[in-house]
Amino acid sequence: MNRHLIDSRLPLIQDADLAGKVVLVRVDHNVVKKGTIHDPYRIDATLGTLYHIVERGGRPILMTHVGRPRDKKTGRIKVDKGTSVQPIVEYLERKLYTSFAVPAFPVDSELGIREIDTSINWHIRDLEEHRIGGIYMPNTRWFAGEAGEGEGRERMARQLAGLADVFVNDAFGSWQPEASTYDVAQHLPSYAGFLMQKELINLKHVLEPQEPFVAVVAGAKYDTKIGPLNEIYKKVDHLILGGVIYNAFLCAKYGIKVQGVSDVDVQAARDLVEQDKNAGKIVELPFLVESDTIEGRVEGKYRTVSIGDFKPGQERGYFLDIAPQSFDTPQVAKAIGEAKTIFVNAVMGLTPHFFEGSQKLDNTIDSNTNAQKFYGGGDTLQEFKNLSPGLYLAAMDSAQYYFFTGGGTVLKAIEEGSPYGLDPVKALMENKERFGK
Repeated sequence: MNRHLIDSRLPLIQDADLAGKVVLVRVDHNVVKKGTIHDPYRIDATLGTLYHIVERGGRPILMTHVGRPRDKKTGRIKVDKGTSVQPIVEYLERKLYTSFAVPAFPVDSELGIREIDTSINWHIRDLEEHRIGGIYMPNTRWFAGEAGEGEGRERMARQLAGLADVFVNDAFGSWQPEASTYDVAQHLPSYAGFLMQKELINLKHVLEPQEPFVAVVAGAKYDTKIGPLNEIYKKVDHLILGGVIYNAFLCAKYGIKVQGVSDVDVQAARDLVEQDKNAGKIVELPFLVESDTIEGRVEGKYRTVSIGDFKPGQERGYFLDIAPQSFDTPQVAKAIGEAKTIFVNAVMGLTPHFFEGSQKLDNTIDSNTNAQKFYGGGDTLQEFKNLSPGLYLAAMDSAQYYFFTGGGTVLKAIEEGSPYGLDPVKALMENKERFGK
């Protein structure tokens, strides 16, 4: 690990005293959907940290969030199999040839788990005496105090801290300040795990890119990406857009109306259109797939259209993908082909029915053998794997590629200009000052 590329204020796991210690590890294993793991990449990415802890004599207690079990309107927490950590535990047991205990705590039908009760002490004793390989806490978002406020949250942080001697944060993808990512670091000697360090090092290459720098950004809503998009725009030589973000840009620039694009998004995109009149950084993808319906790929109801045919006041159908030939046009091929750094946080089409744009994008980027390629996590990574499995496997072993485990965290860090202002990272640095480690 290149320590010199990491802010010296950050405490690192390699400097922690782990021998004979119970180590509480926050990971981002949020890979379960409807009770099934679709891609274990984010689990595998933390195995180096777990091995290091055990190899140096530590005994691990793991915790992660899974999904969104809290209803935003009512505040009710739904505890069920769909957001259980059980599939993760089963995967780890198969992978590591060891056993994990998952504590069971009383569940309130409205508030989820209110307390970490003393029954966990039996598991900790088994852990310390090597009868089990680890403890895996229930979904952190099942706990009333995880994302709450006030006394309940503070109590959860103290109860978590009471389980262990050391805290390690290896959850780069979980940038929100919650009890298990932020508050607990106020009570225990705390360190950044190896995945956290790796993500920070690679993020530095995005924040301080080798030029020419090309970013590809897409999203389902424009207004949620305004902050990161404005910062990315300042850094890039070329910006390629996709999804509703691109559709909103086209509406704002060409004065057309597109189904599924809100007036709010079009209004937000107007600033980018004005900005680009002078800088000219946005590389337009000239051919799109227009559909009469979003219900799927219905024969006779979709077609390829050209932005050259747009006229002010036109009302268009749904733009659900980028037509693959867009990436063969001289301006697009040149921008991607000459880049030295490429950052991708984008799915270009409405999958699973419209996927050719994303597939062509990934293959076009891969054909540039001189660039460093950085892909955001989540949907971007999942679609890459689904659409181009062979390329995905090759890329996983290539020094020219890096796949972040948290795409949203990358965008947040880009928006802020640094990852060291993110609350969980800041908590670790403040911890170093407090404990003098």
